[in-house]
Amino acid sequence: MKREERIPFWLTAACVVVGVPITLAVGVWEYVSATATPIHPNPANVRAAAAAPLSAKWAEAAAKAEQVARAGIVQQNLPGLSVAVGIGSDVVWAEGFGYSNLEYGMDVKPTTRFRLGTASIALTSAGAGLLIEQGRLRLDEKIQTYVPEFPEKKWPVTLRALMAHTAGIRNDGGDEGPLFSVRCERPVDALPHFQDFDLRFEPETRYRYSSYGWILVSAAVEAAAKEPFLSFMKNKVFEPLGMNDTLADSGAEVPENGQANSYFPRYGADPKYGPDPMRQIDLSCYSGASIFVSTPTDLVRFGLAINAGRLLKPSTVDILQANHRVASGRETGYGLGWEVETVDFPGGRTKMVGHGGELLGGMAVSLTMLRETGIVVAVMSNTSYADTAALAVKIAEAFAAGGR
Repeated sequence: MKREERIPFWLTAACVVVGVPITLAVGVWEYVSATATPIHPNPANVRAAAAAPLSAKWAEAAAKAEQVARAGIVQQNLPGLSVAVGIGSDVVWAEGFGYSNLEYGMDVKPTTRFRLGTASIALTSAGAGLLIEQGRLRLDEKIQTYVPEFPEKKWPVTLRALMAHTAGIRNDGGDEGPLFSVRCERPVDALPHFQDFDLRFEPETRYRYSSYGWILVSAAVEAAAKEPFLSFMKNKVFEPLGMNDTLADSGAEVPENGQANSYFPRYGADPKYGPDPMRQIDLSCYSGASIFVSTPTDLVRFGLAINAGRLLKPSTVDILQANHRVASGRETGYGLGWEVETVDFPGGRTKMVGHGGELLGGMAVSLTMLRETGIVVAVMSNTSYADTAALAVKIAEAFAAGGR
């Protein structure tokens, strides 16, 4: 062989170093794809339980929405899914699909509770709103006014900035956060795990999501209410709205307690490859940032009350749900505990507010509210990384069409 035709040793070695990991990764992907067993092979055969009675007015819309839910649970390979829809002042449809507990073959019912994850923030925002109306919380007050345990920082940190995720407080690290294995009796008990970090930027100059920030908000709510945070939320938010299935996550894995088991994708942050039982976690330290469990029906009741001004004054809701702007004038797509966006919808562009519920870094819950149409949709899964948001929009579209 001529010298110029020889492949240099370094090039051969480089190809081996690069090629072997790629080959192994492709092999693992093909193996996982081939061995992932569909939980629900056929949409028509997915087990379902609906709340009764269903008004004849919404029967056609509910039938279309049911098809969306059945297709979604099969395509995403989710163990369980639960949906509720409210319009005006009424919950018009609620139905559970699939399994709340794969190991015991237990069905999802409309009354099955799911972990809300970060969707808990919308509930906490409403609790803060009540105290803002009473003058017991002030948005532009420094957080140390309510939580003196939190150290002063290079720049002042206000309650408004914390609620808007523009305070510069770092986040918890997703599924590797340090608080999942710690027990807290009060929100301030979590502070030692993050209070000494420097701010990541000057407040109100950037948007950066932070669960730690909403732990601080929870501590401020507790201080202003002069009662334990969970007690305040139960007495002033949940009970007045009839949200009897909304409470703090106990962390107990008991199949008979009415709460769905939580699962996590076993490969690639994608549930289609099959679920593994989620490791045992304790959400007590996250307080109002992630602690609540609920049902879609309860979450819809909450959304309907917010829309109708039955919990907060409309002017307060407008403040909480206004698209926040940083110092440059750029909108963040987030209010004070509410995700905010404008979407294409039957009938034209419309404002959509709500909150997604992430659990260990992946979405599992979506609360979607369309104030102009009066439609509220809640979709919950017991698996992280479920695309509940897309299902919520499709279901809302079915009921918007039915209303016309």
